Amino acid sequence: MSYLLLKWIHIVSATILFGAGIGSAFHMFMANRRGKIEEIYFATRTVVLTDYMLTLPAVIIQLITGVLLVQELGRSFTEFWIAWGLALYLFAGACWIPVVWMQIRMRDMAKISAQTGKPLPAGFWKMDRWWIILGWLAFPAILIVFYLMVFKPMDGFFP
Repeated sequence: MSYLLLKWIHIVSATILFGAGIGSAFHMFMANRRGKIEEIYFATRTVVLTDYMLTLPAVIIQLITGVLLVQELGRSFTEFWIAWGLALYLFAGACWIPVVWMQIRMRDMAKISAQTGKPLPAGFWKMDRWWIILGWLAFPAILIVFYLMVFKPMDGFFP
């Protein structure tokens, strides 16, 4: 595969990963703040679907194309910008994995509440707090990865 095609796939998947992530997070955050169970159920259902259809494939494509680009360019995984980019990518992924589990649980709780007319359980709102915390940790990490990929600093965060 040519370098430019590989780079293009990497950039497009990064765009999908970030866009789907921030868009679905905003959608679910706003629905949860409104507190209307039907809206919360719709949002959590949509966010879970988005993760399966867009986020997960983009996560996989990012890793594969990133590794291939490093190899194609003859770079080393120990270079500052590559090592930190990969570490922060993995950190964001470590935040995202429990978030996916929480979103599925929150969707299921919202479904039960929507069907029974009962309020959301306290566990929903506890997960909502953790969901927000993990998101606030993961998104800046991804922004720093973008920075590292663009500026490619060799020995520190500033070129």
